[in-house]
Amino acid sequence: MAARDLAMTIRVPIRSDADLSWVRQQVRRRAAELAFGLVQQTKLVTAASELARNTLVYGGGGHMEITSLGHDGTDGLCLSFVDDGPGIRDVRLAMTDGYTTGDGLGLGLSGARRLVDEFTIDTEPGRGTAVTVITWAADLPVAERAVR
Repeated sequence: MAARDLAMTIRVPIRSDADLSWVRQQVRRRAAELAFGLVQQTKLVTAASELARNTLVYGGGGHMEITSLGHDGTDGLCLSFVDDGPGIRDVRLAMTDGYTTGDGLGLGLSGARRLVDEFTIDTEPGRGTAVTVITWAADLPVAERAVR
C-alpha cells in the first residue's frame, strides 16, 4: 500500500444496523492491511462495534472516520465515532462499568476503552458526541500513550 493510501481517511455512515456490519468490515480490513495481529484486530473490531452501536442507538446515527497513522515506524489506526445526538451529561459516570441509560449491560464505553491504546471523548449535552480511539500495531512504551 502506498504511503498516500495510508494517510487517507475513510468515512463510513452509521444510520442502520446494516452499517454496523460495514464498520466492522472496514476496521478489520484496514487493521489487516497494517499487519495488526489477530488479537489486536479482534480487540479493535470489538471496540469499533461497541462505539458504532452507541453512535446509532444513543446518538441517533452519525459516522465513523478511520485514518491510518504512523509513529516512529509503527503503524496505527485512529477511529472517530461522531454523532449529533443529545451528548453525554456525565462522562465519568458513563465510563463506569454497568452504567447505562438504555437496556444494555453498560460496558460499551468502558469496555471499548480497555481494548484500545488511546481513548478520548468530546461531548456536551445538546451538542453530540465524538469518541476517538487509537490502536498501534505494536505496543508503544507506556510513557508515549495518551489517555485523556
